[in-house]
Amino acid sequence: MQALFKKYTESSLILRITIALILGLGVGLFATQSVVDGFAPLGELLLRLLQFLIAPIVLFTLIVGINQGDVGGMGRLGRKTILWYLLTTAIAMIVGIAVASVLAPGTGMQIDSQAVVEVKSEASIVQVILSIVPDNLFAAFVDMNMLGIIFIAVTFGIALLKLRDSPVYGDAAKQVLTVVDGLNAATMMIMRGVLHYLPIGIFAIVAGTVAKQGADTITSLAGMVLVLYIALFVHAGLYVLAMLVSGVKLGNFIRHARTPVVTAFATQSSSGTLPITMNAASRMGLSDRVSSFILPLGATINMDGAAIRIAISAVFAANVIGMPLDLMQMVQIVIVGTLATIGTAGVPGAGIVMIATVFAQVGLPIETVALLAAIDALVGMGATALNVTGDLVGAAIIGRSEKDDASE
Repeated sequence: MQALFKKYTESSLILRITIALILGLGVGLFATQSVVDGFAPLGELLLRLLQFLIAPIVLFTLIVGINQGDVGGMGRLGRKTILWYLLTTAIAMIVGIAVASVLAPGTGMQIDSQAVVEVKSEASIVQVILSIVPDNLFAAFVDMNMLGIIFIAVTFGIALLKLRDSPVYGDAAKQVLTVVDGLNAATMMIMRGVLHYLPIGIFAIVAGTVAKQGADTITSLAGMVLVLYIALFVHAGLYVLAMLVSGVKLGNFIRHARTPVVTAFATQSSSGTLPITMNAASRMGLSDRVSSFILPLGATINMDGAAIRIAISAVFAANVIGMPLDLMQMVQIVIVGTLATIGTAGVPGAGIVMIATVFAQVGLPIETVALLAAIDALVGMGATALNVTGDLVGAAIIGRSEKDDASE
């Protein structure tokens, strides 16, 4: 048994994950529901482990990362990050509308006026901005308010950075930073242990997702699913082009990005995948200062996959009711959809909230959301994988530009 465990831990992680995906797909399609339910706790355990690591990883890595630079450098990094996320999200909306306009998903389908789907209301932009500043230090961690945790980490990180030069508190600040650095190292060691469990959890999650969706659902809305994945691959192609132009080593990026992308695909959670994404960024050779700021923020506000999903869903809904979108409606969807993705929780099911929000804003029938809810998991998997890919691409490109700026 010990020899088998050693062989398992020493084998390639991406190979173990690939086998887990294949086995999960087979079990989900062919096993009985009771068998699938028996594996469910294994998937739940993985999600709990990842959620357990999110807060300490964001807090400790961001504080340590900030203290590897200066305040001016953090301001420059912040501007680049926000600009990148807004630009790529808007481009993703355009890609989604363009691909869907050419392939026309939903044409000829009939809407069920009796179908309803319960959707929680989306937070306003003002609420999202206010949520950045938590009214309680500990509540931000209990509620897993990612923007609030990032705010706390940035605030304390900058405070420590300034105090290190203080004649009174300099030594104390350095000692505190040493403790935080040690806690960060301990968190990463725990992360390495979780990586060994990752394939087992992914197997259980994929089996449950496939069993829940069923072959009938996949077949009935296959056109919509296919159009979405085509758009996702088109946008991924733009990522490749951007990395080539920026001088990012593509082979190194793909080799290390595979694990977080596959994990995001299985878990449908950008936030839940964050520990794996941070680990991949470290293996790519990205500096802690860059990755610890860009990736946690990206897991919260960078939703390129969700943007494509919103755009295609809008075209789909318009085609179902026989009223194709005009140019002004498309422009409105790009603007509203880009804003709707900011601050939306990177967790399973959040996509339906965003779609309903955009539909309400542009006057599309809310009844079509019920149709889209039937394939929520199928499209959410691909969209989340692209979200995480976009986070890593942004970190790689901005990290490259920061090196160039530092050398000037």
